[in-house]
Amino acid sequence: MAENEGTLGSREAPDRDLAVSWLVSAAGPEHTDALLALFERTATACHCQYWHFSGDKNAWLERLFHAPELNRAAFVTDLAEAGLKGVVALHEGRAVGWMKLCLASTIPKLYGQRLYKALPCFAGPRDGVLTVGCLLVDENMRRRGVARALVHHGVTIAQQAGARAIEAFPRRAERVGPAELWLGPVKVFLEEGFEIVNDFGPYPVLRKEFSGASQA
Repeated sequence: MAENEGTLGSREAPDRDLAVSWLVSAAGPEHTDALLALFERTATACHCQYWHFSGDKNAWLERLFHAPELNRAAFVTDLAEAGLKGVVALHEGRAVGWMKLCLASTIPKLYGQRLYKALPCFAGPRDGVLTVGCLLVDENMRRRGVARALVHHGVTIAQQAGARAIEAFPRRAERVGPAELWLGPVKVFLEEGFEIVNDFGPYPVLRKEFSGASQA
């Protein structure tokens, strides 16, 4: 897996004394322990499994609060299997950021949501379309460019994998906390070349198309 290094200087993080550097790469089994530690530090009991869970809301809450080990095990299994699962940012061997990036066909639950179901923007060919299903940054590393690095290198990784496009579903709203930005910040996607293909209030759909793409 190709790794990409990013560095953030003190000018962009004036309250920090030292620049921060990280390595960004496609996530694989070798990142399992680091990502599990990130989920634990950030109290992310879902382990990025919400879009894969087939039960109703009450069943999900039951699992989230009483059986989070099932989410953990499912994440570990998924990461060990072939195919693009996501992008990880590492700082000194520690995972400080994670972006779920997977085939759209593997998370139909997202596309079946009332806000997105049967939208015209999804009418074209769907083979090789990837989806940003989650974006998580360690609390101590927020507002330091990690989210941007994940999206930027996610685009590169998707292109290398022959993807047709990447779709994102960020929340667009002012004065919201990190918990409400778990699908990423709109500004970052727009600045990385994504276009709004369905503009509906705080729930736009964004896409970045790749020319000459093959099936991912």
